[in-house]
Amino acid sequence: MKADIVIPKVENVFMAAVQEWNDDFMDKVWYVFLINDSDHDLESVMVVSKAFGTLDGEMKKTSLLRHAYVKVPSVSAVKIEMIEQSVLALNNEFMVTYFIGNTLYDKKFIFRKNTINERATEEVPILWQRGVVVK
Repeated sequence: MKADIVIPKVENVFMAAVQEWNDDFMDKVWYVFLINDSDHDLESVMVVSKAFGTLDGEMKKTSLLRHAYVKVPSVSAVKIEMIEQSVLALNNEFMVTYFIGNTLYDKKFIFRKNTINERATEEVPILWQRGVVVK
């Protein structure tokens, strides 16, 4: 029975954290983007995010944030959310679920604690800015 279940592999869809200027904070802040570098539109996209980990010997976790998008066009990016500076010391997890046609895809992307920083940046496809990529 389990052998009959096909779990499709997520390809060319990933997350990136990019620093951008924020007028409200008058500083650069990190934003997380969902990047669709595939030839297919993603439909009924759901992103659930949370942060968790240990700070000063104490277990911490944030509340869940949910984001829904009707469609993410092929070869495009969607800004998901801002990551507050204090949360960078925690693991930041993004569970992404979407459809391509009638097939459901899902993948968990995790930015490990302290990995979102300027030293870890690379060129992000589609955005053409420097950022931290998780595939």
